[in-house]
Amino acid sequence: MMQPLYTSKTELVTSMLRELIVTGELEAGTSLRQRDLATRLGVSPTPVREALRRLESEGLVTTDQHRSAIVAESWLDATEENYLVRAALESLAAKLAAKRITAEQLATIEKINARILDLDDDSLAYGTLNRDFHFGIYQAAGTPVLMSLMRMLWQAMPDGPKVVRSHRESAAEHAAIIDALREGDAELAGELTYRHIVGSAHLADERPTKRTG
Repeated sequence: MMQPLYTSKTELVTSMLRELIVTGELEAGTSLRQRDLATRLGVSPTPVREALRRLESEGLVTTDQHRSAIVAESWLDATEENYLVRAALESLAAKLAAKRITAEQLATIEKINARILDLDDDSLAYGTLNRDFHFGIYQAAGTPVLMSLMRMLWQAMPDGPKVVRSHRESAAEHAAIIDALREGDAELAGELTYRHIVGSAHLADERPTKRTG
């Protein structure tokens, strides 16, 4: 499995805390004490403090009247808004890619999707492969501004919402998008991509429950 590369402890801590919030390990309203988190994650308080600032800018963390950090109550709503914006932009990317994608780029996303299809549903590799699939389409769209916007949206939720859809079902939707790209059908590619992303947001409507075990 490909592991994300972190250039600083702050990035690593940000990713770890984001995952704890998104999965429900740190529930809405939970107080985020810097020293306690630093001990839990095995780091100094400094990267924790910086990570909390970043997560506040993403809407996952807020501060109370005493300036103490807590897990935001409304983070899930912000996440769905993120995915609605992403759906619109991804639809545009797919439309552009349908007219511009090369045989090599098409082969690359097909190989990625084949790997997704072979995954077990509890595989941790899905997040990386899913990201690679979607960024392959952004690359094929050939629009640097769009690529920059998508990077920003994925940074807020890099692995996507924790959906109940299986990896096989996701791969089937990907395959339909690939077919539309291969046929150069821009409208169909855009429509299928929009449904795929909005479907992910809708499947995440229920708040995650705290993991046990």
